[in-house]
Amino acid sequence: MTLERHLGDRLSAFSAAETRIQTPCLLIDLAVVRQRYAQLERAFPTAAIYYAVKANPSPEVIGLVRDNGGCFDIASRYELDKVLGMGVSPSRVSFGNTIKKARDVAYFYEKGVRLFATDSAADLAQIAEHAPGAQVYVRVLTEDRPGADWPLSRKFGCEPGMAIDLIKQARALGLWPRGVSFHVGSQQRDLAAWGAALDRVKKIFTSAWQAGIALDLINLGGGLPGNYVNPTPELRRYAEVIEQAIAERFRHTPVKLIMEPGRYLVADAGVLVTEVVLVSRKDDSGPRWVYVDAGKFGGLIETMDESIKYPIYTNAQNEAATEPVILAGPTCDSADILYEKHQYPLPLSLKSGDRVYFVGTGAYTTSYSAVEFNGFPPLASFYYDSQAVQVVSDADKKKCAA
Repeated sequence: MTLERHLGDRLSAFSAAETRIQTPCLLIDLAVVRQRYAQLERAFPTAAIYYAVKANPSPEVIGLVRDNGGCFDIASRYELDKVLGMGVSPSRVSFGNTIKKARDVAYFYEKGVRLFATDSAADLAQIAEHAPGAQVYVRVLTEDRPGADWPLSRKFGCEPGMAIDLIKQARALGLWPRGVSFHVGSQQRDLAAWGAALDRVKKIFTSAWQAGIALDLINLGGGLPGNYVNPTPELRRYAEVIEQAIAERFRHTPVKLIMEPGRYLVADAGVLVTEVVLVSRKDDSGPRWVYVDAGKFGGLIETMDESIKYPIYTNAQNEAATEPVILAGPTCDSADILYEKHQYPLPLSLKSGDRVYFVGTGAYTTSYSAVEFNGFPPLASFYYDSQAVQVVSDADKKKCAA
């Protein structure tokens, strides 16, 4: 499939935006973000949407979520300042990072935020000290499952037994223990992952109730996928499975739901436009190496371990004759190889100056881009709306559960 077929009726707006840029550059179609947000609301009508700002912290995306009534999952005081500076009420914010400084807890509380994630006794104690009376939810570890392209089960969360202890400690410390959160892993293709996580949540809710604590909040985290090389189920299938799992486990327990979509909302809106710097071989019989002007340090860090495999297209004239290649970035770092085991078949006619398009790159690209590695500037981005054919550059620029 060509890039033209992939973009479909969005092609003319994309082409108009592309003429305004130099590579490398990320083009984001806000119409796609708007569409994904509406699809998510329809699929999960009882859940509050807390956009994971880390996925794409642009004012354009934040403003779109704000204007559609969404809330925000915040990882740092810097994200908080950006969101509050755009007129978002602190009641629409959750401090979802379990790894935080005491002074950052105090900062969030001073700004009016009252909903905090936690997964350890030390963090809980500093919340109690610097955010007295705040609402807390405890992040529980989930089992590693093969369906996630970007697992998140080791660094964050605690075992269910500790989660129960933290809930009891929260009440003793004068906090309001609201519930439990989890994350099944980013780009999760295994529909059963949510049911397995909710089994753990159910046990925690039951133990809390036996201790006289009525929890009422479940944070389902992220995990809903973008469209990359590996196929994923449709959103309605995720919704059916997740809603059934909740109904079976919490039939007699009224619960409020939070979702923290990041990748699902913004990934498919983005196309990273790069230019071929060089095509070469290490020996006459070896594979071609194709070097493009964006690499791991220029927005494509999720190619690490070849975890995320983006659909890739080119503007080479002869698309029929292809050969597998090794794709690499432009920097003087041997780690800056994008795909070597998974070799994309690219045109034999590909040459310096041709463009290579990485599709589905709206998430975790600009926010991961290095500041000045090898002197290269951070990844530039342009925002356009295929429904309005309006281009905005970097320079121009439902009720929540808490």
